[in-house]
Amino acid sequence: MRMSSFIRRMLLAGALGAVLPLYAEEIRFSADSMTGVAGTKSDTTTLAGNAFVSSGSLEIHADSITLSGDDFRYINAEGNIDITDSERGMEFTCSSLEFDRETNIVFLENEVRITDAKNGITAEAQAVEYSQNAETVIMQIAVNLKQKNNICTGAYAMYHKKSQILELNGNPQVIQDEDTFKAQQITLNLDTQEITLTGNVNGSVTTTKKDEAAGTADESRTADEGGKPNGRD
Repeated sequence: MRMSSFIRRMLLAGALGAVLPLYAEEIRFSADSMTGVAGTKSDTTTLAGNAFVSSGSLEIHADSITLSGDDFRYINAEGNIDITDSERGMEFTCSSLEFDRETNIVFLENEVRITDAKNGITAEAQAVEYSQNAETVIMQIAVNLKQKNNICTGAYAMYHKKSQILELNGNPQVIQDEDTFKAQQITLNLDTQEITLTGNVNGSVTTTKKDEAAGTADESRTADEGGKPNGRD
């Protein structure tokens, strides 16, 4: 079987600290060991032990990383995975990853943790789709996102990094300090903190009022479908 030029160059480079131009960009990689298989339509290369791959602004550290497909379009990683997008300031950890270098979309699974340090956001979910081009993060299953005094939960969420908009669905709930908001769908502007509730709106808010006779007193009221700003049926 004819060995592809890519595999040949990797082997000649020793699979350690090599730099290779693909998709008009460099792939940097290193590992304790490497194995490669050349095929007629695609090649497969696996890096094992302290594996590292850098493609564009994305850096991936994992127990093992496999590159496959035409021009090594696909990158799969397993084990203890750390991902950094230096250009967009996003960081992820998980135990399973698939990256399509042509679409710049990353799929992450199993106890995914997300950090957007610039905007003070941390999040957790079981499955995540991250688009570098659109700068969006789709989170599914046991979503929990924290930012400032917000704790946002739901079965599904979409975070728009550029506009700082968070969309929550699937029994969504937002807790802001002592206030709680629930609806079929919740949209939260993480910059202005404006919240929009749609469908079966309910929750509770705590306000502080000055009592001229006794100082101050706290009172609570329940928000119904007509009772909270930006709530819609």
